[in-house]
Amino acid sequence: MDALARAVNAIDWINRWVGRVVAWLTLATVMICGAVVLLRYSAGLGRVWMQELYVWTHAMTFLLAAGFAYLLNAHVRVDIFYAKFGPRGKAWIDLFGVIFLLMPWLALLAYTSWTYVTYSWQTSEISVQSDGMPGMYVLKSALLGFVLLLALQGLAWIGRSILVLNGREPPPNETLTGPLG
Repeated sequence: MDALARAVNAIDWINRWVGRVVAWLTLATVMICGAVVLLRYSAGLGRVWMQELYVWTHAMTFLLAAGFAYLLNAHVRVDIFYAKFGPRGKAWIDLFGVIFLLMPWLALLAYTSWTYVTYSWQTSEISVQSDGMPGMYVLKSALLGFVLLLALQGLAWIGRSILVLNGREPPPNETLTGPLG
């Protein structure tokens, strides 16, 4: 069980680190968007690639921060029944949810997006706009990053649930100490 607790901590560390790095993309998105508006309306300068850049950073933020959000238990959930259960009941619900809902959905997403992403890399896909961003494959690869990081955090939730069901205290979730962990 100690190895399981260490594995949960390692996965938490990965998503905590990615979450902290990706949080800076939010600031970049706001700054890029502000610059686009300022340049367009004050200097009459507008470029498609600049508009696409802030859309890309916004998309990357959401895709790559999903595992971090799951670590913080910040995803939307309906707690009509969940809140009424004790730790063991919640562990069973989490275990069921991850195994039968999250993981199959992520497997389907990985399966359906794999060809989409690899084709983009093989063709060195660029934006459909003539003045758009190059390297569309980087953005599309974030789909697989989303799947990987969320699946890892799902495995951590499975580990936490197993620890609780075996009467062990799950590893402390140190990321709950501040807005960015």
